Amino acid sequence: MTWETFYATCFVAGLLLSVTSFLAGAMHLHFPRGLHFHAGGVHAHASGHPARGGRGSSYFNFGTITAFLAWFGGTGYLLTRYSSLWALLSLVLSGLSGMAGASFVFWFLFKVLLAHDKDLDPADYDMVGVLGHVSSTIRADGVGEMIFSQEGIRRAASARSESGKPISRGTEVVVTQYKSGIAYVRPWEEMSEMDSGR
Repeated sequence: MTWETFYATCFVAGLLLSVTSFLAGAMHLHFPRGLHFHAGGVHAHASGHPARGGRGSSYFNFGTITAFLAWFGGTGYLLTRYSSLWALLSLVLSGLSGMAGASFVFWFLFKVLLAHDKDLDPADYDMVGVLGHVSSTIRADGVGEMIFSQEGIRRAASARSESGKPISRGTEVVVTQYKSGIAYVRPWEEMSEMDSGR
């Protein structure tokens, strides 16, 4: 195998894996948890567990590896094909080019795409204590609908009156329980009267 063939193989492999990765993400294809890839002495493990360093911020991830292969192979191919540099110097320059490509992908991923990403806290989505208003009348022992805001997003939920009494449309309500996708609510006025009566 010549250096030219080696670099061309790295470039094609990196490019094809990058395109495959992009298309799989665009079409929302997911690999099963625990999937393993073996290629000669190379072993890749896709277990779904986050990498060390928080938010899966490993420098060695699929995107940076494929970018390195593509840039390393492309630069090496061009240098061996169209220049008269020594093979060792071409290898070093190709490696630097590959690291630059991988660094750009890493920077773009964590500074642009994941800049506003944050870990989800289940407490932020707890329904008990949420204040909203009835958007579809809750009949006696029936189900209606309430509108509320959570994490800056307007949401709707099926709602029942905790006391079994009807609650008219537009009434402000507080969620006292949340079971099986249904919010059990009480009117806000009733709750504030109870608090002031103590």
